[in-house]
Amino acid sequence: MVVRSLLRWFGQVVAWLLILSVAASVAVAVVIPRITGATPYTILTGSMQPELPPGTLVVVRPVDANKISIGSVITYQLQSGKATNVTHRVVAQGFDTKGGLRFQTQGDANNVPDENWVKPIQIKGEKWYAVPYLGYVNNILIREERQMAVYIAAALLLGYAAFSFIGAIRDRGGHRRTSADS
Repeated sequence: MVVRSLLRWFGQVVAWLLILSVAASVAVAVVIPRITGATPYTILTGSMQPELPPGTLVVVRPVDANKISIGSVITYQLQSGKATNVTHRVVAQGFDTKGGLRFQTQGDANNVPDENWVKPIQIKGEKWYAVPYLGYVNNILIREERQMAVYIAAALLLGYAAFSFIGAIRDRGGHRRTSADS
């Protein structure tokens, strides 16, 4: 009886830890960026190791190019208007022949700076926070699937909470009857 109660309690603790971990992951990867106007990206290569190894989810917030400084980690389009994005550190700032601001970037693990300078129009944002390994999950789900995953996780959390609540009410009711019968 005692062992069964301990196993049940341990099972509930593990289930709640798992549920809370999933909920926190969804919040970090989807909800917080969506609410704040930030965008999550996944680091795919080792160019930003050791700080941002492959599989890291990096969340970037839009930033005014004038506020970017040397040392900032930015995500930018490799070419304006193209879908390919890169996350690298700013190692130099300069101006083009017309006085336009430009940034030179470099991956932390790379020996040389990137060949092409980045224009402000290419910049998607500056790193706000990063979570190791969560990028793998982010890559698995496309935008529509990610939204569905949020709904499913919320439904599962609510369902489990309701199940636990009803189970607790039954247990209390059953104990009261057993006590009265004795």
